[in-house]
Amino acid sequence: MPPRDARSPWQGNRLAVFVATSGHSGVDRVIHNLVSQLDVWGLGVDLLRIRDHGPYLDTDSMSNVRTIDLGTSHVISSLPSLIAYLRRERPTAMLTDKDRVNRTAILARKLAGVSMRLAVRVGTTVSYNLESRSRFERWQQRTSIRRLYPMADCVLVPSYGVADDLAEYAPIDRGHIRVVRSPIVTADLRTRAREPVDHPWLRAHEVPVVLGVGELGHRKDFATLIRAFALVRRKRPCRLIILGRGRKRGALLALAAELGVGEDVDLAGFHANPYAYMARADLFVLSSRWEGMPVVLVEALALHTPVVATDCPSGPREIVAGSGLGTLVPVGGIEAMAEAIGAWLGTECAEEDFEHAVAGYSVESSARAYLDALGIPNPPGTTAIEVADHHG
Repeated sequence: MPPRDARSPWQGNRLAVFVATSGHSGVDRVIHNLVSQLDVWGLGVDLLRIRDHGPYLDTDSMSNVRTIDLGTSHVISSLPSLIAYLRRERPTAMLTDKDRVNRTAILARKLAGVSMRLAVRVGTTVSYNLESRSRFERWQQRTSIRRLYPMADCVLVPSYGVADDLAEYAPIDRGHIRVVRSPIVTADLRTRAREPVDHPWLRAHEVPVVLGVGELGHRKDFATLIRAFALVRRKRPCRLIILGRGRKRGALLALAAELGVGEDVDLAGFHANPYAYMARADLFVLSSRWEGMPVVLVEALALHTPVVATDCPSGPREIVAGSGLGTLVPVGGIEAMAEAIGAWLGTECAEEDFEHAVAGYSVESSARAYLDALGIPNPPGTTAIEVADHHG
């Protein structure tokens, strides 16, 4: 790795980032955007890797980022390697994400006996995420959050809804939780949105196209979207594309066929560049049962596509309400979703309204807020921008 500029205000500072993801989730995009921005600013970052897990970053193209393989395929078994890394490298701070990783990092810092600021991140609404788990699993995670998370310097969350839920459900001190918006809006997002799309419905664009993006699983509830779409399709020509993969694919295809809209619904699989689809779709729909802060919703608005979203916990209300760029509907509300989709198809919105709605999610603004939470100085000529810890 090339040496950093000795004049850098970050000389002697280094950030460790420890996450273990699917490789194609919203968390992956958050970490990719954050690390990329920090690299551009010149901060040294160590990306700690669990084998066969994301995020998959092209660190070869980054001057200040190095990948550290912890030599294991499982988070829990990485504890000895993580302790050794902390004692050897002594980073200034460490950022982690997801409960198992968070717990491991908290224990590693304590056992390593190093002085380092630790921020653990929770990206989803915990109480809803655990609803389908066994009683023992719920007890285990609540107990670990209540006992271990206060040992971190702070808990970072992407929305007020997640913060309030975590404080009440775990419970932990609300003052220990900091709301930091996710780094979503990048120049690269808009560049990639202009790339061509090899899909006949978007190339010809003979009728309006509705888009959904996410894992084909229970949480995203694409069955409700397909049912709502079928109601809209009875009244007007339109088509639905859903990007993503998952175990519910067969059931969703069968549902579309049963409702008579199989020829107008395409489960197009996972695409590394969903932004080209978002920019060309007439409407983006989020049908989730719960979220933390839906990255795709911000991305769609950043690409000037109006949205319909379930008013699920948490995030959509904080993004959509009052924006004039979409409609919130009840979770599982088929008729309400259909009515909103029909109302938004063909509706035009002012570009400045979209820009205003996503301003707080710019990668620069978010990266500064993360640095502030991690106790690392901001880059020259800038000041920390943190989401105020109040509702509004």
